[in-house]
Amino acid sequence: MARVELESISKIYGDFRAAEDINLDIADGEFLILLGPSGCGKTTTLRMVAGFIEPTAGTIRIGGKDVTDLPPWERSTGLVFQNYALFPHLTVAQNVAFGLEMRKVPKAQIRPRVEEALQLVRLGHLAERYPRQMSGGQQQRVALARALAFEPDVLLLDEPLSNLDAKLRQEVRVEIRNLQQRLGITAIMVTHDQEEALTMADRLVVMSEGRICQVGSQRDLYDHPKTEFVASFVGRSSFLRGRFSGGKFISTGGLEIVSDRKLVGSAVMAVRPERVRIANEPVAGAANCFPGVVEFVSYMGGSIDIHVRLNNEDVVIAQVTNNEGLELPGVGDTVHVAWSSGAAVFADMPKS
Repeated sequence: MARVELESISKIYGDFRAAEDINLDIADGEFLILLGPSGCGKTTTLRMVAGFIEPTAGTIRIGGKDVTDLPPWERSTGLVFQNYALFPHLTVAQNVAFGLEMRKVPKAQIRPRVEEALQLVRLGHLAERYPRQMSGGQQQRVALARALAFEPDVLLLDEPLSNLDAKLRQEVRVEIRNLQQRLGITAIMVTHDQEEALTMADRLVVMSEGRICQVGSQRDLYDHPKTEFVASFVGRSSFLRGRFSGGKFISTGGLEIVSDRKLVGSAVMAVRPERVRIANEPVAGAANCFPGVVEFVSYMGGSIDIHVRLNNEDVVIAQVTNNEGLELPGVGDTVHVAWSSGAAVFADMPKS
């Protein structure tokens, strides 16, 4: 079994807490993604699991075995580095074989395991090439094959797609996810790219300033963020600050907003752009409908974001599908934005 348990692990450098009190229970065969901005502690956490960083405190178990004090080569983990870390003077096959040789795998077993690993990533025909003769996507797949060659219990991926262009990144992430599901291997991946996280993970762990902010499925975090930081980092939102009074949410700009949620005191309201309707006239029957002025129009290809200023304090983004013949308002036009009473979510005032 490849269950991974992190129990109160921390890493402290002097006065700096790179990771603090991290508690996670990762199921066998689960694809977990650590998501957050640079410096949030996600890579530190991953490298503690890999054994490259020693925790200041806490316990790490893999398959029920305490591996906290074991070196990387004595843990059943395979790490795919952000920069691939391929040896330029070795062929593809030799790069994949390197980890097996370091682990003292019998020579008779190395060649078939290298061939099998390269077939998994569809690079068997390029075994004798050198890294410089390959594209970035192919090099990343070589790094993945090297990590899989010794049949680890846990696959660790440290921002594996960050050096690829956008189109190639989409292709490779599908390959990685399909391969992980086919092998049934436990995987932990680090990324700051929310699109990668939303499309690849079984569960997401959002981190900030060395701590876990929220753990859950993509839908949990998207529809029910606990903090403003989570709402802003998982998907996009328009944020209105204010307080509840008389059963309504009153924004700092003076909007009286009807909501299914009935809270007390100050709060931050987040409404997703795709849940906001935009029209030239007031929308009949809408629980919330406000006039505003178009401030910015952002063309996104398949969709278009329209930024509407409602008053000096409040701005809302409405997302519309880019259909044929779509007529868009221009900057400076007066429009109306509307959303239902259940469209918005509310988070605590702190940003992290």
